Amino acid sequence: MGALCSVIRFENLQELRRLCHWGPIIALGVIAICSTMAMIDAVMWYWPLDTTGGSVNFIMLINWTVMILYNYFNAMFIGPGYVPLGWKPEKSQDCMYVQYCKVCQSYKAPRSHHCRKCNRCVMKMDHHCPWINNCCGYQNHASFTLFLLLAPLGCIHASFIFVMTMYTQLYNRISFGWSSVKIDMSAAKRDPLPIIPFGLSAFAASLFALGLALGTTIAVGMLFIIQMKVILRNKTSIESWIEDKAKDRIQYYKTGEIFIFPYDMGSKWKNFKQVFTWSGIPEGDGLEWPVRDGCHQYTLTIEQLKQKADKRVRSVRYRAVEDYSGACCPVTKGVKTFFTTPCTEEPRIALCKGDLILATRGLKHWMYGDKVLDSTTDAGMRVRGWFPRKCVEKCLYDSEMDQPWDGEKKNR
Repeated sequence: MGALCSVIRFENLQELRRLCHWGPIIALGVIAICSTMAMIDAVMWYWPLDTTGGSVNFIMLINWTVMILYNYFNAMFIGPGYVPLGWKPEKSQDCMYVQYCKVCQSYKAPRSHHCRKCNRCVMKMDHHCPWINNCCGYQNHASFTLFLLLAPLGCIHASFIFVMTMYTQLYNRISFGWSSVKIDMSAAKRDPLPIIPFGLSAFAASLFALGLALGTTIAVGMLFIIQMKVILRNKTSIESWIEDKAKDRIQYYKTGEIFIFPYDMGSKWKNFKQVFTWSGIPEGDGLEWPVRDGCHQYTLTIEQLKQKADKRVRSVRYRAVEDYSGACCPVTKGVKTFFTTPCTEEPRIALCKGDLILATRGLKHWMYGDKVLDSTTDAGMRVRGWFPRKCVEKCLYDSEMDQPWDGEKKNR
């Protein structure tokens, strides 16, 4: 019993460590600043509590804050749900339809993907979100989306309070001359006088909070729209990308296949209910999913295997001609390389002169690929990430087969 309690205590401590990351620190900081300033502005200068409207307004502000934090912490601490270690399909013959994860030592269930940050295979993974320092997936997709909805709504309310506070407090203090505008911040123009006058520091704090609230409304509101688009199609962001690549693969090879996304129930309302339920518990178990007619549990995973094979065919071999330390913004690799570093949490890989890399995608000044490891390295190890394009050159021939490398095939 004591050992079990120690394990539970350790796991809880591990979860609390999620707060010690720049994402939650910034997110909680913005929530604290906007909600605190909105309450102070409302009570002190705009809508005091001795009025019915002021009391209702204050309760609404508290309500927004509580609901935002409730869904935020749910998304962070409940987590997305992970594929059980050692999981494999019930029928042994179905193992050929799914990928094997060497890190988790288990097969990847349909709709699951391995997250390098969480170091686990995540059920119905949508993405790893730095703002909650966790993945968005099967168990917390609803809470995460509700947070994306409530945060802009709360910020809109707070923005209204900030604007009206500054307007009512400055209206009688602004005087216009022939060539100047004067603002008198020395005395409050309100009857009765507030306990604390609306001075320059209060004006600056309100203006700063207004900027944060408006920025959050726009940025988080756009994320909410993106999430709702994929939810109403019963997809994740990763699955939307897989579907686009499926169409691209079919068009590239002109196979004549027709790829049908298997999890779209054919109705936006049915798709919506796959994520949002009255109980708060999502449909299914995160391992098996209802599919549309003409599809089966492994329709998507088979397409993923085809795309993985296609990526190997289309990958291009490069050899490192310069050393690269793995820095995010390398100063010694040129100004353009420094300022065009990929805006992603995907890793950079250090290179030594002579290293071989299989590049699978790239930008103008950066490339992404897998480092070719020697046979003495652990077979389960995989090193991949971004590296500067100027550090490598294309290998014209495969050294082992003495034939043109597959990457020399037609390139789009």
